[in-house]
Amino acid sequence: MDGANRGSSSPDDESRKGESRTGASRAEERASNRALEMELIREAQAGSRAAFDALVRQYEHQVLRLALHLTGSEHDAEDIYQEAFLKAYRYIGNFRFECSFYTWIYRIVTNLCLDQLRRRKTRREDHAVVVDRSGGEIDLLASISDDRPFSNPARELDRKLLGEKIQAALGKLTPRERMVFELKHYQGLRLRTIGEMLNTTEETAKNTLFRATKKLRAQLAELR
Repeated sequence: MDGANRGSSSPDDESRKGESRTGASRAEERASNRALEMELIREAQAGSRAAFDALVRQYEHQVLRLALHLTGSEHDAEDIYQEAFLKAYRYIGNFRFECSFYTWIYRIVTNLCLDQLRRRKTRREDHAVVVDRSGGEIDLLASISDDRPFSNPARELDRKLLGEKIQAALGKLTPRERMVFELKHYQGLRLRTIGEMLNTTEETAKNTLFRATKKLRAQLAELR
């Protein structure tokens, strides 16, 4: 009887085995996709326009969505989208396989957006609610909540007034602070990835995010 029990598997054991197999399968799929992407990049570096077009198709929607979110302007986003892929095509030969193509193209886009943000002071009429990369809405005040008992996103306030106050608060950030804040909270990117995109370290990105959050909290303290 005891031997039979020792030879059988419990439901928990089977569940863990299933999770392990699923995790291994996902890892294999990621590795396969990465290998395919690397091959497309090598072909594009060798002059294959078809390979580069395949890379564009893989990331074009993400690039346009990121540019639109960061600039708040369809016109600017379309210009940045075109310029980003033109730069990628022009400099694909410089790609050194030290990061993913995703990180590389996002780095180009974020730098173009930084330049655009430096050229103009404001970007949206209403900053109270922002659309994230999946199409859902994010409340800025919720993103900078400091978990105090009385801290609560003031959703009942007039959105126009709230938007004006948040717009003014965002205007106090440097372009780089705003970029790091939005990439972290609205694009859901890791600080390490943000650092790579902005050609800096994860620690520097973390410090930049801290400064941006601290400034926004101070500017919006009266709304809590």
